[in-house]
Amino acid sequence: MPDALNPSDPRAPSDPRIPSAPQTPPIPPISSRDAPRFGSAERKSALAAAFQEQGEDYDRLRPGYSDVVLDEVLAQVPAGSSGVPARAIDLGAGTGKLSWALVGRGLEVTAVDTSAAMLDTARDGRPTGEGSAPLTTHLASAESTGLPAGSAELVTVAQAWHWFDAEAASAEVVRLLAPGGVLALVWNMLDVTIPWVHRLSRIMHAGDIHREDFLPTVGAGLELAGRSVHSWEDPMPTQDVIDLARTRSYVITAPEERRAKVLANLDWYLHEHLGHAPGTTIGVPYRTDVFLYRPSSQRGTPPTVHGEPGNREPEGERAD
Repeated sequence: MPDALNPSDPRAPSDPRIPSAPQTPPIPPISSRDAPRFGSAERKSALAAAFQEQGEDYDRLRPGYSDVVLDEVLAQVPAGSSGVPARAIDLGAGTGKLSWALVGRGLEVTAVDTSAAMLDTARDGRPTGEGSAPLTTHLASAESTGLPAGSAELVTVAQAWHWFDAEAASAEVVRLLAPGGVLALVWNMLDVTIPWVHRLSRIMHAGDIHREDFLPTVGAGLELAGRSVHSWEDPMPTQDVIDLARTRSYVITAPEERRAKVLANLDWYLHEHLGHAPGTTIGVPYRTDVFLYRPSSQRGTPPTVHGEPGNREPEGERAD
């Protein structure tokens, strides 16, 4: 059983944001943050390094990317030469969830990451039905890939842009893009506009939740070409929802006692407070925010915005 409640515990009845009535916690005010808060460059580096050995859990528990999102991104990608697939570079590719989805759509994909362990998982993670299409992996930072200039019609970054130096990464993206190319920044986020999910995100210390009018920070060489929001659900057994916290940088880097308390609180919240039987599959509401950019020198149509604005943000460090 979880430890006795204390005032900092997300279940504590003294917390005015969480009333005693079950399943009806209010949504706290919208965050005023414009960017992730890491405290220091050292803290940011420590949180980023936390993912280095998390490949298998990350790949198993984190959600993938829907056909709707892929359709939207690929509609902006210029076609390759006759008989030659369009080229994509996936920066901060991690375990290759988006990389493999792009391979499945017929692109020639290079997955770039600073974690050899993550890229090992990516190479081993060929989804069923992808045939013999290869995935190239490349160990490098997003700010300095060492890949040839003009070598991609599409550059993607999923769940990772906030880990990069925005100015340096933007300059590298502009260098990598072929004429007519596009950058797609993508975030899957828990849909905290739903009260029980917002409370879940606070207990889990999910950091990938954006304020309503969030726009990523990019360098001067990039211009916003479009934005959209897509809502959906990821069916997960309750134990996987609990284990999802193990892929969060806050939990990964927390002392063992604090990590155990977070997991115990999640167990209580899902099985006692919400009343789900252990092992039950529940739909976890997500939303996917997509931001499309082109180099500033490329003239095109004005930015388009689809769907609702981004999410509210839970308290704590925003890092994922």
